[in-house]
Amino acid sequence: MKDYKPKNNRKSIRLQSYDYSNPGYYFVTICTKDREAIFGNIENGMMAKNELGNVAYKYWLRMPIQYDYVRIPAFVIMPNHVHGIIEVTQKHTPTVGAIHELPLRLGIIDHETYRKERRQMYLSKIVGWYKMNVSKEINNRFGLNGSSCWQRNYYEHIIRNQKSLNKITEYIEKNPQLWEKDKYFNKSRRGNS
Repeated sequence: MKDYKPKNNRKSIRLQSYDYSNPGYYFVTICTKDREAIFGNIENGMMAKNELGNVAYKYWLRMPIQYDYVRIPAFVIMPNHVHGIIEVTQKHTPTVGAIHELPLRLGIIDHETYRKERRQMYLSKIVGWYKMNVSKEINNRFGLNGSSCWQRNYYEHIIRNQKSLNKITEYIEKNPQLWEKDKYFNKSRRGNS
């Protein structure tokens, strides 16, 4: 009898034909593992970051230092997630050629090559760097078990115009005041870690 290996049926939530290295604004939400409130609490409509929240904050501020083609116009660390706008300021020059869905559908490249190439796009690299460094410092400083403090993926939205940019910036800025109405709010998982 053959060993059973389940297929990986995870679908990418990225827009398949879009190059996430294009200059522009991207709204990103990154959730903690199991949406556990590890970064602090909301007190009187303001985020009170704990030591873990300060680590998450520090690495968000370091993004433009790590990547000179990045600006961070707005962000907020919340108890169990981070909302932020990442601006990519320069055009990506592909190393292997433009990555589009067509070569995958035509069988010119395989799924694994396509997946690896998409990971090299600016937005994936930036978010991956952020998640890795936050988890690494939290594990090192607080003697945790070495696993990531983040959910596996992240949410992104391509901001296409100034009206949308303004609306999302306002949402980020007001997020702590609206915490109990936030879809990421979870009463049972509040903590002071």
